[in-house]
Amino acid sequence: MNYYEILEVSPQAGKEVLRAAYKSLMQRHHPDRHPHDADPAHRAALIAQAYAVLSDADKRAAYDVLLARKKDETQQ
Repeated sequence: MNYYEILEVSPQAGKEVLRAAYKSLMQRHHPDRHPHDADPAHRAALIAQAYAVLSDADKRAAYDVLLARKKDETQQ
């Protein structure tokens, strides 16, 4: 699963869409809403990590290159 899938957005999504997806998913999966379940805490951490990369232009560009390389490797 890649960061775009984690945030449930398209790779062409703009900053506003990324931010809205992040906020919505964090509200839904916040550990405080599920205190006796470890999965939401793990999911929230993945969401935060994905947003940290995709919301930074330089990190996102590097991540997109990495995804393209992985895609090329799997097609060979």
